[in-house]
Amino acid sequence: MGEGEDEAESSSSGAAAGEPKDPRTIARKYQLDLCKRAVDENIVVYLGTGCGKTHIAVLLMYELGHLIRKPSREVCVFLAPTIPLVRQQAMVIADSTNFKVQRYYGSGKNSRDHQAWEKEMREYEVLVMTPQILLHNLRHCFIKMDLIALLIFDECHHAQAQKRHPYAQIMKEFYNNADKYPRVFGMTASPIIGKGGSNKLTYTKCINSLEELLNAKVCSVDNVELESVIASPKIEVYFYGPVGHSNLTTTYINELDGYKSQSEYMLRESACNFKESQKKLKSLWSLHENLIFCLQEVGLFGALQAARTFLSPSSVSLDGKGVDINDYVNKATSLLSRGILEGADADSFFLETIEEPFFSKKFAVLIDVLSRYRLEENMKCIVFVKRIIVATVVAHILQNLKCLDFWKCEFLVGCHSGLRNMSKDKMGSIIEKFSSGEVNLLVATSVGEEGLDIQTCCLVVRFDIPETVNSFIQSRGRARMSKSKYVFLLERGNQSQEKLLDDYITGESIMDKEINLRTSNDMFDCLEENIYRVNDTGASISTACSVSLLHRYCDNLPRDMFFVPSPSFFFVDDIDGIVCRLILPPNAAFRQVNGQPCPSKDEAKRDACLKACIKLHELGALTDFLLPGQGSRKMKVSTTNISESNKDEDESFREELHEMLIPAVLRPSRCKLDCSLKLHFYYIEFIPKPADRRYQMFGLFVINRLPEESEKLDVELHLAHARIVKAGIKYLGKIEFNKEEMILAHNFQEMFLKVLLDRSKFTSSYILLGNDAALDMDSTFYLLLPIKQKFYGDNMIDWPTINKCLSSPAFQDPMGLSLPDSCLPNESLKLLGGTYKKADVIGSLVYTPHTDLFFFVDSILDGTNAKSELNGATYAERFKERLHIELSHPEQPLLKAKQLFCLRNLLHNRQLESTESGGRELMEHFVELPPELCSLKITGFSKDMGSSLSLLPSLMCRLENLLVAIELKDVMSSYFPEASQISASGILEALTTERCLERISLERLEVLGDAFLKYVVGRHNFISYEGLDEGQLTRRRSDIVSNSNLYELSIRRNLQVYIRDQHFEPTQFFALGRPCKVVCNPDREATLHPKNIDPDRRENCNLRCTKSHHWLHRKTIADVVESLLGAFIVECGFKAAFAFLHWIGIKVDFENSALYRVLDASSANLSLMNYMNISELEELIGYTFKHKGLLLQAFVHPSFNKHSGGCYQRMEFLGDAVLEYLMASYLYSAYPDLKPGQLTDLKSLAVNNNSFAYVAVKKSIHKYLIKDSKSLTAAVNKFENYVNLSSSEKDLLEEPTCPKVLGDIVESCVGAVLLDSGFNLNHVWKLMLMLLKPILSFCGMHIDPMRELREICQYNGFELRLPKPTEDNGEFHVKVEVNIDGKMISCTAVNRNSKDARKVAAQEALSKLKNNGYKHKRKSLEEILRATTKKESELIGYDEEPINVEDDIQMKNLLINGEMEGNIFFQNKEVSLNGRSETSIQSTAGDNKVDKNDVNNGRNNKSNVVVQNGCLPRGATDKINQKEYHGDMVRKTARSFLYELCAANYWKPPEFELCKDEGPSHLRKFTCKVLIQITGTSATLLECYSDPKLQKKAAHEHAAEGALWYLKQLGYLPKDDNRV
Repeated sequence: MGEGEDEAESSSSGAAAGEPKDPRTIARKYQLDLCKRAVDENIVVYLGTGCGKTHIAVLLMYELGHLIRKPSREVCVFLAPTIPLVRQQAMVIADSTNFKVQRYYGSGKNSRDHQAWEKEMREYEVLVMTPQILLHNLRHCFIKMDLIALLIFDECHHAQAQKRHPYAQIMKEFYNNADKYPRVFGMTASPIIGKGGSNKLTYTKCINSLEELLNAKVCSVDNVELESVIASPKIEVYFYGPVGHSNLTTTYINELDGYKSQSEYMLRESACNFKESQKKLKSLWSLHENLIFCLQEVGLFGALQAARTFLSPSSVSLDGKGVDINDYVNKATSLLSRGILEGADADSFFLETIEEPFFSKKFAVLIDVLSRYRLEENMKCIVFVKRIIVATVVAHILQNLKCLDFWKCEFLVGCHSGLRNMSKDKMGSIIEKFSSGEVNLLVATSVGEEGLDIQTCCLVVRFDIPETVNSFIQSRGRARMSKSKYVFLLERGNQSQEKLLDDYITGESIMDKEINLRTSNDMFDCLEENIYRVNDTGASISTACSVSLLHRYCDNLPRDMFFVPSPSFFFVDDIDGIVCRLILPPNAAFRQVNGQPCPSKDEAKRDACLKACIKLHELGALTDFLLPGQGSRKMKVSTTNISESNKDEDESFREELHEMLIPAVLRPSRCKLDCSLKLHFYYIEFIPKPADRRYQMFGLFVINRLPEESEKLDVELHLAHARIVKAGIKYLGKIEFNKEEMILAHNFQEMFLKVLLDRSKFTSSYILLGNDAALDMDSTFYLLLPIKQKFYGDNMIDWPTINKCLSSPAFQDPMGLSLPDSCLPNESLKLLGGTYKKADVIGSLVYTPHTDLFFFVDSILDGTNAKSELNGATYAERFKERLHIELSHPEQPLLKAKQLFCLRNLLHNRQLESTESGGRELMEHFVELPPELCSLKITGFSKDMGSSLSLLPSLMCRLENLLVAIELKDVMSSYFPEASQISASGILEALTTERCLERISLERLEVLGDAFLKYVVGRHNFISYEGLDEGQLTRRRSDIVSNSNLYELSIRRNLQVYIRDQHFEPTQFFALGRPCKVVCNPDREATLHPKNIDPDRRENCNLRCTKSHHWLHRKTIADVVESLLGAFIVECGFKAAFAFLHWIGIKVDFENSALYRVLDASSANLSLMNYMNISELEELIGYTFKHKGLLLQAFVHPSFNKHSGGCYQRMEFLGDAVLEYLMASYLYSAYPDLKPGQLTDLKSLAVNNNSFAYVAVKKSIHKYLIKDSKSLTAAVNKFENYVNLSSSEKDLLEEPTCPKVLGDIVESCVGAVLLDSGFNLNHVWKLMLMLLKPILSFCGMHIDPMRELREICQYNGFELRLPKPTEDNGEFHVKVEVNIDGKMISCTAVNRNSKDARKVAAQEALSKLKNNGYKHKRKSLEEILRATTKKESELIGYDEEPINVEDDIQMKNLLINGEMEGNIFFQNKEVSLNGRSETSIQSTAGDNKVDKNDVNNGRNNKSNVVVQNGCLPRGATDKINQKEYHGDMVRKTARSFLYELCAANYWKPPEFELCKDEGPSHLRKFTCKVLIQITGTSATLLECYSDPKLQKKAAHEHAAEGALWYLKQLGYLPKDDNRV
């Protein structure tokens, strides 16, 4: 808080204390009495320093504690005018009470938002702060007056009706407008403030005004009661002089004057501009005046010490002032030290030297006074002086006077003295030393009078007489010890000083009397304030803060090292007062506003700034809380709260638990399994590649028919060895199942799912199926059943195979299928557990307990048995040797078997696996098994059926996902018909993340959608919010396209349930017959799905529950919005994408009239046509502009402000947005095989400022830049020279810093074409391909070296260190270090830009690593591009109709109708494209005729705006002592207005001449003419003559009226302007 984080802690100590604190126990009687009165009414306590005013405030807090103790929403606000006072008073309150106290000061708290201040108000009970902070918070509604129960003003005399002190503004602007008034308590040692002694009436008016302003009664205590408590010092006066300067002093003054004159001359000669010259001259004059003052007031030693102070390293007075001022101070130092210190120690003076001119008479008296009191015990003294330099000089001399070695001296000045940089810590240290006695003499400025906790002392000396009675009283209050002295040094014979002191002494008694018995009700007139209030929020601004707010707005405008935005003020004398014209920077929301006539320049300036702030708010440049930035009125992004956009990016990666949607068409109905059903039949088609495998035909049976689009399912299932099976479904009608068939089908599905996924259950001898046939259906219902190879009619299902499987030994009595031993051996086989027919064994599933494996029996090898040899040994011998198994029936033929597969995710995009021989890919792997080792499990369960079943889970997973995509499509189609155009497969791709490990992924679509979203949102903001600058537009767009906002929008539309973010895990495959047994409910959810576990380590990350919960990153949910947008663009085009954005909640449409306003406003730049060869530039970029002002503005740097138009920055924002989309479209279409990350890398390489800067130089676009900065010109030239060097020459030089403006003008030029073409992307596409052709080849590409270095270090396990950059003389020294197993590689670079320096150092480190053989495992992007096939690029999705932009520019005679919008003169010029032409026009005021050919009416739909001088809108201002505003500003004289018009158009001032002087002496008549030079490409000299008038002034006025009339006809004033 405050100025440092160390101030953020609460000052409260009482909250932790055991016993409640009661401040009444140490209170004096008068304190309790005043507190009692303060409880009943608002009062101002008038007591001297040290009388315990703060304790009365503490007592009042204690008495009103019930109002502010939490949980009350109200607080007590204690205001103190200085930071030390805030610290001091907060500590006193915390030590005296149990309240929760917090202190606020400096600028840190001003940057807090509403939520932060609401938290402070909830947490603390007493807020101690400077009044500037409270005023700021009240104005911008961070704090409301209604929530302040007690408002305390310390040093409340600062609240003056005629001043704009924050105390006064708080009361005037907010207290009187509050719905609920807080209790007000003021404290002061003197209610009077003001220079010099005042008369009785002035004192009365001051007290009355203070009471009126604070709405409080001034109260005090009888002096008799106080005298028993507080000692009053004795006043003593010491006289010096009279002052008469010696000849030597006069000589020195003359010499110094001569030095000053020499330095003035050199400064004027060397200064670059007038402002710089004036600034340095003021510094010189101030230094000279301070030296002369010290010479006269302190003496020669004092002046010498002052000069040395100015030259000392700790002084900041000469910082940046130049060598000319230093030269003056050096000469002065040499002059003053000449001869006076010969033979003596420069820093040690003897008493004998205390005489003129070495010391002044006044200083000698001071030394005498200090000498008298030096021997008194515990003596402490404060010497008060007016000037900071005098304090430093006097303190230094007193420290070194041997005759005063008793005094341990220090000086005390403000924190921002400018001469001696005294920090708050230094100030606190000196005060602490003074309290401890280590220092006993302080030389202080007025900072020591109030606001600091300085211990009382015995002696106070006024080296300079006080300027106010308040200063007199407060400095006296520092001497509160018994027998203290209050000493004044007065010039002998100076009656004015003596009278002033007498006035101070008598004035105090007058105040005491007036407080008790008022003699008058007179008050000072309250300073008029004009207030503008926002009704929605209550925020307000007034003329008191308008200037600072406007400067704050300008300070927030975009800037660079060549341009600092700042307002300019011009003042015009009008008959009713002074009028201020405010000119804003070129990148502001508007350029100009005029104030009302005011009595002073200061008031005129404030009035103009207030009007400017009002307009900035209306344009959205100020928020509804009247702060620069984004607001809530015109700036609402959506109904969604996007406050999270300011959170850390890590928030986007936070995971949340969401349900995953199950397709509605597969959800079970209410029916039971033990009943007849008609099911829809879909034939599942398998097409193997290569076609050498046989697959059992299967069918899919569902209750509800699937959507037609699901029949377009076409999925590739990836097997081992690069084998692929293409699968799809085909609808073949309905089939009726009776009760028995439903049970059979259910049992069959349960059987094969157990075989596939729970095969361990088949190791037992008996397996129970269909335990509860009446069981309700599971979360999904469908049946997968084998069908006959040739199916006809209703008999398509292979029931015999199903029955055979379900009649297997595993599901029957173990002896059910076993044959007697007498069975013919040729027809049977003895298996483990019985003898079975060979026909039953073939095409069955067997289990081998010795290996715990399952096998499909493909055939019986009749010619091979266990006695057969294989590789030199029989099978029997091998089994005995390897498995220790002695075969009992070696004569039986062996079984040819294929091992039962492990179910895999076949949707996984596997890489091609290399094999030793191509033929091996086509061969199935079989083994030979002795029958006696095999246990028969399922008959009729063939290898072909197993092959098909291995495909079905992956196929059904893809089908379910496709059905989910179709559901989302149906939802969107119900809201906007354009959604019906997109395919479900496109939606599915946009819903499938990379984590699914499938061939489809949303990543590429997201890259395209992200770029498109930025473009259309940026375009909408640019058109809709004309008041926002480039920075505000960027921030607003960032808020809209941020992950946090997209997340909120996605959640609103429930998109999270459609997202597929986990790869298919076969073990988590559940269907009818294999229900999910992980029952999820609210009680078990947290246990089943624990939070804050790394997904890569989370055991249950893929746990499938009955609610299909899965973990999703917030960013993933946000990315789906962009990927869906990309899918709409690719498949349907812009129009459908716009409809989707409207549905999701992002507004991107705008009215055509908004574009027309932008085009019309561009005419303000036409005055710049002589700065640029437009036709040449148009030929260079291959586009002819209809609105030349756009092209001109696109090349205006904000440093150039000699026109009434804008600069390129807003167009750069628009151009950047459209180029990003066009580049994404180019890469997406040209490189379809590139991964999303690679697309992003390429886009970053192409769309960046450095690349565009090279384009600007190579295409010579930079030569058309309009700028007014020598340093920018030099930087551009330096970069241009470097770019044009050969490669070998570049290697020898360090690349200079690229001026950002070079890349910016490429983007702004593209933005200008986009606007001029009515958003025709075809034109911009062609321009991009032409301009960026060198970039699009991607030759010599360089990825960010820092990124590449990080990747190499991460891959090789090296430690990368990036020490903090160090700055020296404006250059950054950056180091990059790589630790390779203890060996350090260190690279250093120097650059004015720390980022550029870091890149250079990283590049050097990369080179060293690569030279040592360290490279990244992955291929470089350049290698990938070379191996990638490039296709023809295309502009994806563009189907938008361009806006019909009217071409109303006549090239032969360009006369654009002007408008004055926002008080900016959009002047029209007569332009000759073939060269500069000049026209001379003569007109008389009475002859109001203009050739019709000279006037162009311009665009038909242009609305002329009445020229006004920025008045407050009617009804929009709450008035407190407010000037009444009327429609127009004032009725100016024509002559005055003509001056304003010329200034606004940057013309020379009009010249008035007397032409004729005729008639008799008593009836003389005067004829005048006025000359106006209309500058531009076509210069015009206008002469206008008046009619003869009796007065010269009237003749001038009449000539001006005629000139204004003619200028109106030419279009320089709106036609309906009523001034002429």
